[in-house]
Amino acid sequence: MASLAQSPSTSSITKIPQVHSKSQLFLKASKVPCVLPFRHIHLRRPSVLCTKFPQWEPSPVTYALTEKAGENFLEKSSELFETLRPESKDEASVTKAKDLTDTTNQPVAEFQFLKWPLWLLGPSLLLGTGMVPTLWLPISTIFIGPNVVSLLSLIGLDCIFNLGCTLFLLMADYCAKSKNVTQASKSKPPLSYQFWNLVATLTGLAIPLMILFGSHKGYLQPQLPFIPYAVLLGPYILLLAVQMLTEMLTWNWESPIWLVTPVVYEAYRVLQLMRGLKLGVELGAPAWMMHTIRGLVCWWVLILGVQLMRVAWFAGFTARARRQQSYADADAMEQ
Repeated sequence: MASLAQSPSTSSITKIPQVHSKSQLFLKASKVPCVLPFRHIHLRRPSVLCTKFPQWEPSPVTYALTEKAGENFLEKSSELFETLRPESKDEASVTKAKDLTDTTNQPVAEFQFLKWPLWLLGPSLLLGTGMVPTLWLPISTIFIGPNVVSLLSLIGLDCIFNLGCTLFLLMADYCAKSKNVTQASKSKPPLSYQFWNLVATLTGLAIPLMILFGSHKGYLQPQLPFIPYAVLLGPYILLLAVQMLTEMLTWNWESPIWLVTPVVYEAYRVLQLMRGLKLGVELGAPAWMMHTIRGLVCWWVLILGVQLMRVAWFAGFTARARRQQSYADADAMEQ
């Protein structure tokens, strides 16, 4: 009974604070939002491993950073692609150069077959304009006598040769250019070559002028009138001036035909002087004039031999340069 009598008291005592606490919570709930404590719930997300990607989805790109690149990756850059640069500028320049050569070589290779007919057309022009009129055309149909008409006829023959020679040099310059457009096809002659070429040309020009001056002043007897002198050596002097102008232009333009130009003109000059010997016999030129023409023939044959020696020297020089370049490339590849 004692236990039954005490149990209500304890229950009443314990219930009072519960009512008080509920009232306080009800009052607080009206002013403060209710905050319900939840336990931390951990959700396990299943990991999906995909080894195959559909066709429309690209494969992921991975970047392997080096030690030096890892320190500077995404540092002081406004965009992502600014940091993805090649390791060196040389590699970028090489790739650009390869792209340019690939794009430029395609149209150039298509037109290479046009150069093959020029190898026969150019020499045929030299033969038709230089040798055929001199060898097969009779002098009697051109040379009437020591007058202006004969002089103009002989100058006309040399002008025809000069036209064919110009076309030949243009074709030779076109064929001598490199197949690759990016490579430079310019060739500058050495100063020693230019000096000795000018000396030879000026010497060949000074000798006829000195002969003309000596004949006009009476130092050489018998005297030779101006018209017969112009018929014998006038076309020679005119073509020599044209050669000097052509050589200077090839030197200025750095054309690769600078070594061929004097050979072509000097070979025709020998024929031109031999024609002057035949005309001197018909004109009855004095002996000193005939000896002068023979001396000029010997002089230009000597100069022509020197030019051919220079061609051989230049061929050996280019062969040595190519061999050294190949050795240097091989050493660079090994390193």
